[in-house]
Amino acid sequence: MDAAWPAPERHDTGQWVLRAAGGVTQRANSVWPRVAAADDAAAVRDAVSWYRQRRLPAIYQIFDHDGAAPLNAVLDSLGYTRQSETLVMSRPAEPQGSLPVSLGVEISERPSAEWLDLWWSVDGRGGAAELEIARGILTGCPALYALVRDDDGGPAAVGRLAVVHGWTADPNGAAGPGAAGSWGGLYCMATKPDSRRRGHATRIQQALVHAGSERGLAGYWLLVMASNTAARELYSRAGFREVSRYYYRQERPRRSLIGC
Repeated sequence: MDAAWPAPERHDTGQWVLRAAGGVTQRANSVWPRVAAADDAAAVRDAVSWYRQRRLPAIYQIFDHDGAAPLNAVLDSLGYTRQSETLVMSRPAEPQGSLPVSLGVEISERPSAEWLDLWWSVDGRGGAAELEIARGILTGCPALYALVRDDDGGPAAVGRLAVVHGWTADPNGAAGPGAAGSWGGLYCMATKPDSRRRGHATRIQQALVHAGSERGLAGYWLLVMASNTAARELYSRAGFREVSRYYYRQERPRRSLIGC
């Protein structure tokens, strides 16, 4: 997930990864506490200082497991908020040739101007400068971009499949090349408001999974807000199951971040 949404600026302490992207999305502007810090309170102070230098609030992406309790206790004492609970869902790949082909879905290896405009109109926050940062995040790893058009030929829905090649975690929690195979992450699923409830999201999802099977991917993951019941049902029907969940902890914000 970290490789699939790469922040342009990152600082690895050996325990935590601090990421910054000018405030564009929480994910790219948050601390990933990869392994427990030797001193959570001291590590939090250092993280606050790092983000202060970039005029950003300190945000933590924390997975919901017992090992997060000590860090959560420190953040509770400092009054950090908790928001954006997100499910991580995954499914294994199916044998090549067993998936239906979604006709009329355009697949490319770079996000076109039309693709970016539609996605940004649904999920984006900010202007041209913020969009350019977002473009850098999207193209920071190999990916496929899907687009469906409406009856008038205009873009109706888009999606992205990030392709992460053979990354795993060693016993110390450090990410690196491994033998786990290549996986695909579904991101940026967006449909224009006046084009919803027409099956476009299903076609996008099927087309990207089909394209992934042609490239030999071992499986797929996606992220969906816990509160988004409709999307969770859509992905469950497509064979995705919850494997984990996380939420964000943020110091009292001094300014709004860009995006979700």
